[in-house]
Amino acid sequence: MRIVHAAILASFGLGLALEPAMAITLSANDRARVERARPRDRAEVAKCLRARKRGGNKGLAGGAAGGAVLGGVGGGNLGSTLLGAGAGAGAGYLLGKGAGTDRVCDNVLRRNR
Repeated sequence: MRIVHAAILASFGLGLALEPAMAITLSANDRARVERARPRDRAEVAKCLRARKRGGNKGLAGGAAGGAVLGGVGGGNLGSTLLGAGAGAGAGYLLGKGAGTDRVCDNVLRRNR
């Protein structure tokens, strides 16, 4: 069990170390949303969509690691560790996606749906 926890924590640390080097690209739907936006808001919409994706990715990594640790401690076996990691990843992604932008970005994205 210690090996599993060490591996999860190591992968979490590696993910945080590599995160600044990874490029955040927009999906086809996000690119279409940028094109539909007002011309003066296009750069801001693209920046805010990237910030939301970046926040979701950070939340995913943190939630997976935290959920795996809690699942491993609570259940004590591999199944509960994996279940905790999956649940934590889903919750962390949703929370990180919401916390990845500030009020200005929220207003820009609301204005340019």
